[in-house]
Amino acid sequence: MSDQPITQPIAPVLETSRLRLRGFRAEDFDSWFAFSREPAYYRYFGNEPMPAEEVWKLLLRSAGHWVIMGFGFWAVEEKASGRFVGAVGFLRLKRAIEPPLGDAPEIGWVMDPAIHGQGYASEAVAAVLAWGESHFGPVRTVCIIDPGNEPSLKLAAKFGYHEYARGIYHGAPIVLLERPGAAG
Repeated sequence: MSDQPITQPIAPVLETSRLRLRGFRAEDFDSWFAFSREPAYYRYFGNEPMPAEEVWKLLLRSAGHWVIMGFGFWAVEEKASGRFVGAVGFLRLKRAIEPPLGDAPEIGWVMDPAIHGQGYASEAVAAVLAWGESHFGPVRTVCIIDPGNEPSLKLAAKFGYHEYARGIYHGAPIVLLERPGAAG
C-alpha cells in the first residue's frame, strides 16, 4: 500500500473575487497548525492551543467528511498569495448537545487571525451558503458559536442566522443559531 496522498480532492472548487475554496491537502497542515497557536484563534475553542495531533485530525475530518457525506469543509486559499487562510463549510458531527441539531446541515468557519477584519470570512461564507442552497435545497441550516465570539455572531446574523437556544457543549456555554430554508 502506498503512503502517497490523494492528489484529487473530492470537494468542488468555489471561487470568489479574492478566494479559492478547495479540498484540503496535506501541506495545509503547517499553516493551520501555525495560526491555531494564536490566542485570537483558540480562545473560543477551549482557550488553549490544540496539539499538532488535533489539528491534523481536523484536517483529516474536513477532507474525509466529503467522502462519507457528500459535503464538508473547504480549505480557504487566498488567490493572490496561494496561502491557506482558513476553513469553512458544512458538517454533520452528531454532536451530543441539547437541544440536538438533528439532521440540519451545520455551517462553520475559522480563519487565520492575520486576516481577520478583511471580509474574507464573509466572502467565503457567502460562497458556501450559495453552494449549500444549490446542493441541499431550501433547508434549515444551523451553527454553534461561543457567546463571547462577537465577530462570528455578527457574521452569522449578516447571513440570516438567529439564536434559537443556548446550551452547553464540552462543558462550555454555546449559542445555537439557525437560518430557515426558503420555505421556512
